[in-house]
Amino acid sequence: MLTPVHLQYVSSQLSWTLTSDKEQITQASYQVQFSCSDTFDKLLWDSQTVSDMSSVCVPYGGPPLPPGEEICWRVRVIDNAGEESGWSETAQFINGLAPGDWQARFITPDTDEDAAQSAGKLLRRTFSLDGEVARAIVYVTALGLYELHINGVRVGEDLLTPGWTEYNKRLLHQSYDVTPLLRKGDNAVGAMLGAGWYKGDLAGWIGRRNIYGRHTALLMQMTVRLTDGREVCVFSDADWRCSDGPVLYAELYHGESYDARLARAGWNTADYDDVGWTPVRVMEHTTDTVTPQDGPTVRRQEVLPVQSLICTPAGENVLDFGQNIAGWVRFRVNGQAGQRVVLRHAEVLDRDGLFYTANMRSARNEIVYTLKGDGEEVFEPHFTFQGFRYVQVVEFPQTIEPEQFEAVVIHSAMERTGWFSCSDERLNQLHHNILWGLKGNFVDVCTDCPQRDERLGWTGDAQVFARTATYLMDTRIFFQKWLRDLRAAQYENGGVPFVVPDVLSGQFPPGDVISNADPVTGWGDAAVINPWTVYVAYGDKGLLAECYESMKAWVEYIRTLATDGLLWNTGFQLGDWVALDAKEGSYYGATATDLIATAYYAHVTRLLSRAAHVLGNEEDASHYAALRTDIGAAYADEFFSRTGRLVSPTQTAHILSLAFDLTPEAFKPRIVKDLLSLLDASNGHLTTGFLGTPYFCQVLADNGCLREAYELLLKDDYPSWLYQITKGATTVWEHWDGIKPDGSMWSADMNSFNHYAYGSVGEFLYRVIAGIDTDPEQVGYRKLVIRPRPGGGLTHASAAVMTPYGRAESSWRIDGSEHFRLNVTVPHNTTAAVTLPDGAQHVVGSGRYDFTCTLSH
Repeated sequence: MLTPVHLQYVSSQLSWTLTSDKEQITQASYQVQFSCSDTFDKLLWDSQTVSDMSSVCVPYGGPPLPPGEEICWRVRVIDNAGEESGWSETAQFINGLAPGDWQARFITPDTDEDAAQSAGKLLRRTFSLDGEVARAIVYVTALGLYELHINGVRVGEDLLTPGWTEYNKRLLHQSYDVTPLLRKGDNAVGAMLGAGWYKGDLAGWIGRRNIYGRHTALLMQMTVRLTDGREVCVFSDADWRCSDGPVLYAELYHGESYDARLARAGWNTADYDDVGWTPVRVMEHTTDTVTPQDGPTVRRQEVLPVQSLICTPAGENVLDFGQNIAGWVRFRVNGQAGQRVVLRHAEVLDRDGLFYTANMRSARNEIVYTLKGDGEEVFEPHFTFQGFRYVQVVEFPQTIEPEQFEAVVIHSAMERTGWFSCSDERLNQLHHNILWGLKGNFVDVCTDCPQRDERLGWTGDAQVFARTATYLMDTRIFFQKWLRDLRAAQYENGGVPFVVPDVLSGQFPPGDVISNADPVTGWGDAAVINPWTVYVAYGDKGLLAECYESMKAWVEYIRTLATDGLLWNTGFQLGDWVALDAKEGSYYGATATDLIATAYYAHVTRLLSRAAHVLGNEEDASHYAALRTDIGAAYADEFFSRTGRLVSPTQTAHILSLAFDLTPEAFKPRIVKDLLSLLDASNGHLTTGFLGTPYFCQVLADNGCLREAYELLLKDDYPSWLYQITKGATTVWEHWDGIKPDGSMWSADMNSFNHYAYGSVGEFLYRVIAGIDTDPEQVGYRKLVIRPRPGGGLTHASAAVMTPYGRAESSWRIDGSEHFRLNVTVPHNTTAAVTLPDGAQHVVGSGRYDFTCTLSH
């Protein structure tokens, strides 16, 4: 039976997948309908029958959708065999408000003195409805963080709303259908506000707060449609009242202090007596920057039990949850009023088995809960999160029982799309660690780490990990949201800041390297690499078009810095960050920074040319293709000797020269040989940092060195990916030697144990070991490439990727020493080019297939 499922509407683009009990199925035509009613009696748009195979990122072709309405849409299709599906199940979304649609005003409970404080505040208002409720939708955002309540019930499941954006230019609002929460008669709406990213501590190592503003504020607009057709609107305005609450302190880095004795029972209900509450203040703050939610919100994702209760040699009571996460602890407790629960969080224990927090730097990561003392109390924080595996129970008013505690995992709500397993359990653990690195760092913004006083959207980390991220989870709209903030933060000259949202520019004292430095290669290149990666993984031409001018501005910015517009050899660079070939005490790798900068300049210029071609801008495509050719020639003249020797004798220099196709064809054999020599000189270990590591295994595999690629991947002594696993890692580390072989720590200064950049090797697991990729000419898996390349002594491997068209699978096994068996699943409306290890090739349509061949030795 032919059925369209998994309908998705993103940025005026429609996607669906096909299910069918037949094989070799493609879509021949489709019809889409939009309506404000799930009966579809009055249509906003009917595409009529469109003869087209497109089922991913199909442009919405109707009139502008009415703001503030719940929109319903459906699709039906006809396949290549002439079978017609019925209408799909109805998909729904709330179309948010445009800036000009806001009648509400920002209201604040804060006084001038509150700018330096981080307490939570309560706001409330009552209103009456003189009829039965047919439909009610609320639109809400805040300066700071908010929780919204109606008639005593928390609205929605989203956390840390409204999220973190480039607030001065983009402030997201969320929309909720609250029909079931309202009733005829008296009603109440309440909100709790916290400092959050808006006015709280950010970039804690430089001691800054109030970066965006000094006061928290609420903006809320609710439209209630009664059954008799009348409409009632409730706004945030001067009629609201405010009060202090039980959240005495809440900071993202430092934790939360909550006094349950100060909780105001029923504060968010209509019959609560708010005598003593004070009027709010209406703020003169624009709504022009307020825009609908355009990325996945943060939500609770998993709950982990305590694995063990440890008493350390120092007598510390420590809970081990068995997994390094981002989130918080939820606990149950009984005690007397005034007694406290105090929890501290850490990623690791030190070599003596003691609770280790030095790498948190100034982040306190502490939860303090004061009991009200009337039976069992359950608590989890409101406006903070921690990065941790271990929790020290500093104070607890009763015997500590592990069952009283559970870890709540939070991250942006993205569907998991990638699964990998093989015969080597160490690689399975590595994949696990990479996945959990994504979970821990995709908390509304792709942060560098979730635990210390940083947690910033470093652009370099995001670009090197982007392709791996698209295998693991559906990151399309996550990156869409983040790239919109990147464009909002981009400087007028085209430069891109180190972090997005940008909270570093202008925050450092004069003379500091970050304050005075121009944007740098490998980091600013996210402006080009990330949109292109999203296009390749999802076929999202709309986002590519949206980002095109930003991509172009970055390349043109580099050209203004480059000598003769070709060699980027000016200004400060971060280079191959924290590479092991750096000088003692330095974070900067040994690879010449002008080589790295020019290599990336060539790379993003080529991607820009390809983007221009995809978008039909052939003049730009030709122009930037020619510029890429000129950069490549200048690179060869500057960095290669006449005999093909690279002037920078490092692994990273050779890797980038090969990865970005900057090695003249005649020199390739030598460069590959020299790379192997450098690898051999380090006893087969990598010495690369953030910019060289992501391409290492792939470069080896693509240049006839598959055996060496596997050997590098499978090393388990220091430094290597698997070395971390021998030390008990459950996420990827920031440093190869975060914990040294003798058990000591690399440094307390900058030593995260959940830092996903080196997890970029995950792409190799999927593309090479399992062999799943997208054809570069038919991106978004419109045509799959299945080309497993076994090695490393593995006897079996399998992977599945939930592509935009459906689930693709590649699973292989070696029987005996020579017989290779491959099972492939190809989703409907796609084809796949399958290449076996013996070179045999097959092109197949949707369905399941088995292939065999004999391996050569």
